[in-house]
Amino acid sequence: MIDRTSVESAPVDVMLPVDDVHLVRDGARRLEEDGFRRIYVAEGAHDPFVLAGVLTEHTSSAEIGTDVAIAFARTPMTVAHTAWDLQSLSGGRFVLGLGSQVRGHIVRRFSMPWSRPAARMREFVLALRAIWSAWERGEATAFDGEFYHHTLVGPPFSPGPNPFGPPRVLLAGVGPRMVETAGEVADGFLVHPFNTAATIDTVVLPALGRGAAARRGLGGPLEVVAQFMVVTGATGEEMAAAREAARAQIAFYGSTPAYKVVVGDPDLHDRLHTMSRQGQWSDMASLVPDELLERVAVIAEPGDVVQRARERAAPWADRMVLMPPGGVASAGVEATLVWYEQLAAAAVR
Repeated sequence: MIDRTSVESAPVDVMLPVDDVHLVRDGARRLEEDGFRRIYVAEGAHDPFVLAGVLTEHTSSAEIGTDVAIAFARTPMTVAHTAWDLQSLSGGRFVLGLGSQVRGHIVRRFSMPWSRPAARMREFVLALRAIWSAWERGEATAFDGEFYHHTLVGPPFSPGPNPFGPPRVLLAGVGPRMVETAGEVADGFLVHPFNTAATIDTVVLPALGRGAAARRGLGGPLEVVAQFMVVTGATGEEMAAAREAARAQIAFYGSTPAYKVVVGDPDLHDRLHTMSRQGQWSDMASLVPDELLERVAVIAEPGDVVQRARERAAPWADRMVLMPPGGVASAGVEATLVWYEQLAAAAVR
């Protein structure tokens, strides 16, 4: 079992909105000035590694991470080069967060192969580490696995040792096999924001424990990062709007077969899944009951959000990411940054 004695002072990290790439420079500066210690960028409409590179040039102390970059849209070699350079350019501040995505996106969006995602992810991370180790030692890469084969990398293509060492690798996951993989081969685990206390207790922590028991040759303990949807507002109208925005997010996630375990109600998942396949996105939120909303989201007055999240994350998390009401970009970059600034006094230690 993975356990933590206390998260009373667990740092709160932030997810930088990237709906407008031209605003990320100033946004990152503002968040760092507020005292946030780690700033993540996600893969969506823009490339997370390009954004991370920009952030490294416009911050000086905050860690810069991907939450997440889609591993299976790339190869271990391409990710190894990109992450290696970001680690060097940032002065050792880069954190590589990887996720698998789901089959439909990998096959139909990225036109990449899909099979046995947990086993493939395990090998992906092992290949990354083998490539980085070869570069550190000045040796040719010789990784020959089931899914990935990197055996033609000689000195002309090796960047050589990194003065800051390899970046840390965090994995995201929902199902027990992927969570266990994170516990075994990664430096940390990003808990999906679509989670409940029940899934943490019955799926995440047991699986992380099994994976951690099989860890070999990794220094330091496994870092666990809690991520939560947040429902809050300064007025009754704002609170109601935030509840409905979170309900829509839950309906979106709940329609995906990979997240069925979090919904907890097979009939509800099946109805959401059917509606999503029929394109009835605007009608799905009405199916999400208050009981599920309250199990997934952190619901609190603005001044109580951080404490309520810390109470929920205790004692299993090392740090937290709080998603602004409605998601990172729903209200626009400026509104999201202001929301994070309002959290800063309570969040930053």
